[in-house]
Amino acid sequence: MPAKAEQAHTLPARQSFARHLERDLDTVIAGLSLPWNSGVVEGHVNRIKMLKRQMVGRAGFELLRKRVLLYS
Repeated sequence: MPAKAEQAHTLPARQSFARHLERDLDTVIAGLSLPWNSGVVEGHVNRIKMLKRQMVGRAGFELLRKRVLLYS
């Protein structure tokens, strides 16, 4: 193994990351192989966060709630 590759392999953060991947191997395999994803939900969360950022300092929760429900 080249010196740089060997050095990178011994980094504690990479080792920790690899251990966590191995511990959750079934979840990782399912996430990479199943056709389902959370893209639609993430899109809604992103939209709500955008509306929230636009309304900072403008109004209270009730108006934010109405906007979220109106644009669903």
